[in-house]
Amino acid sequence: MIDLNYVKEHPEEAKELFKRRGCSIDVDEFLRVNSEFNEKKAKMDSLRCEQKNSTIERAKELKTEISALKDQVSFLEEQRNSMWLLMPNILAPDTPEGKSDEDNVEIKKCGNIPVFNFNTKPHDELGRNLKILDLERGSKVSGSGFYYLVGDGAELSYAIFYLAKKILSESGFKFLIPPVLASKRTFMGTGYFPFEPEQNYKVENQNLYAIGTSEQTLLAYHDNEILDYESLPLKYSAVTPCFRTEAGSYGRNSKGAFRVHQFHKMEQIIFCDPEESEKYHEETLTNVEKLINLLEIPYHIVRVCDGDMGAPGYKKYDVESWFPSFNAYRETHSLTNLLDFQTRRLNIRCVKNGKKIFPHTISSTMATDRLLFSLIENFQQQDGSVVLPSALASIMGKKTISLQKK
Repeated sequence: MIDLNYVKEHPEEAKELFKRRGCSIDVDEFLRVNSEFNEKKAKMDSLRCEQKNSTIERAKELKTEISALKDQVSFLEEQRNSMWLLMPNILAPDTPEGKSDEDNVEIKKCGNIPVFNFNTKPHDELGRNLKILDLERGSKVSGSGFYYLVGDGAELSYAIFYLAKKILSESGFKFLIPPVLASKRTFMGTGYFPFEPEQNYKVENQNLYAIGTSEQTLLAYHDNEILDYESLPLKYSAVTPCFRTEAGSYGRNSKGAFRVHQFHKMEQIIFCDPEESEKYHEETLTNVEKLINLLEIPYHIVRVCDGDMGAPGYKKYDVESWFPSFNAYRETHSLTNLLDFQTRRLNIRCVKNGKKIFPHTISSTMATDRLLFSLIENFQQQDGSVVLPSALASIMGKKTISLQKK
C-alpha cells in the first residue's frame, strides 16, 4: 500500500495522483478518519495505563470507558484501512500519460519482421495441423478458453522454459514450486485485491483462490517476516499454471489461444534494497531480452502509460512479440517495479542501519505460452511446417516440426 505519511504530508499531490490513476478516494475524508482514529487510540492507550495504577472502583469506571473507545477505534481503523487499501501506488515521474495500451510509448525495437510469400496461418490453425495444439479437446474437457499442448507442442514449451530457467539460474534466481491456490490475504497483500477480484477463480466454500500468476504465492512466501538485509536481493522464480477468468475481455485480442483461462508462466520476483529497485527492474528486462533473442522472435519494448498500469505499479515495461496473425506486436511480458507497495501490505520488513524498512519488489514475466504461439507463427513454412531457431533445435533434437501423417 502507499506510504501513509506521503498522503499526510502531501495531500494535494495525493489528490492529483489519485485523479490521474482513476481513484475516487476522498483524501480529506481519509485524513479526517485517520486523525480521529489516532486521537481515540491514544486516549484509549492512556486510559489503559491509568487503569493499571487505579483503585478497584476507578478501574471499573475506566473499563467501561475503554470498552466504548475500543469499539470506536476498531470502527475507525476499519474505515481508514478500507480506503487505504484502495489507494494506488505513486508513479515514476516519467510515466507516459494515456488512457489505454494504445498510448504506451515504444522505447526499443529488435529483430526483423518476417516477410512471407504465401498466405500465413494463425497459431491455432498451425497447431491444429501440426497436431501440437488442441483447442477443441481443451474445450470438450474444460470449456472454452482451455487447450492441450500435445507432443512436440508440449516439448517445445518445456524447451522454452528450459532456456528461460538457464538464464535465470545464471542470474542468481532460486526456483520454487509454490501453491497454485492462495488465501484472500495473499491476494490483498500482493495488491490484486480489492482492485480486480473478478479476474480470479474462487474455490467454492473455501477462503482460497486460484492464482493468476506465481507472483502472488512467491511474494507471500515471506508474508509478515523480517528479512535478513544482508541476504538481499532475494530472487525467486517458478513455472506454474495460471488461471484467469478474463472477465470483460470478450473480443479483446482473443484469437486462438492468445487469451485463455489457463496458461503456463515463469515469473521473476525480486526483493531488494529500495535504492536498487530501478537496477533490478532493468535486470529483469535484460533477462527477458536474452530469452527472446535466443528464440529469434521480433519484439519491441514499451513504457506503459498511467491509464494502462495496474494500481500497484510504479513503473512498468511491456515486452510485445510479433504475431503475424495480428500483423502487430502483442504483449508477452509485463515487468513492474512496485516499490514497497506490496511489502507494506504483506508486512515484509528488513533492518537497515538499525532501522526497519520495507524492501522493494520487482515482478516480471520471464516466459509464457504466448512465446510458443508467436514463435510458430514467425517460423512457419509454406508447407505448414515450423523451422526451429538453433537454440531450440539443439534441445528438441530436430530442426523442424513437420506435418504428421494420419
